[in-house]
Amino acid sequence: MRTLRRFVGAVALALGLMFIALQNAGAADRTLLVYGDSLSAAYGIRPEQGWVALLAQRLQAQGYGYQTVNASVSGETTDGGLARLPRALQLHQPEVVVLELGANDALRGLPLALTRANLEKMVQLAQAAGSRVLLLGLRLPPNYGARYGTQFAAVYPDLARQYRLPLVPFLLQDVALNPERMQEDGLHPNAAGEPLVLETVWPHLQPLLKKNP
Repeated sequence: MRTLRRFVGAVALALGLMFIALQNAGAADRTLLVYGDSLSAAYGIRPEQGWVALLAQRLQAQGYGYQTVNASVSGETTDGGLARLPRALQLHQPEVVVLELGANDALRGLPLALTRANLEKMVQLAQAAGSRVLLLGLRLPPNYGARYGTQFAAVYPDLARQYRLPLVPFLLQDVALNPERMQEDGLHPNAAGEPLVLETVWPHLQPLLKKNP
């Protein structure tokens, strides 16, 4: 009798573990990949304070069945991002890719034609992998020159039009000009600014998402 109870208990445990595994596998099939630089990597603040971590919390709270993967790297250029992307797409098979790169190219004075070409290739790779892409537009501080800054900012809407992508016109629109929401470097949001970054992204991202049935 004791042996039978142990057998039944073992079977029940095995079935329970299998059910949990299937649930996790189902959730992992729906991945949102954030692919950016320090603006998405919670530079200078705790990881849980960054807008990507706040996004993951919102997705869970509102019943969206996505695993949020933050593959952002501080200091990343579009060259580096393009080199890493095929592996990231293969590994995570994201349903949605949020692409935020280019600022470090401009800060290093790299040719805008190269930045645009790299971003375009990343969009093409993501779409070829079956991912929906949200492009995050960026702008430069005024000290980089009005002409260069205007040309840089124009890269994002131009790509969005060509590939019919949803576009966040300017990721830092509600924080960049407010010192109380920015770190001392004047380039990165602080913990108080990150929720506002999420609010800027959310209206453009939400239409790309699917809720659990």
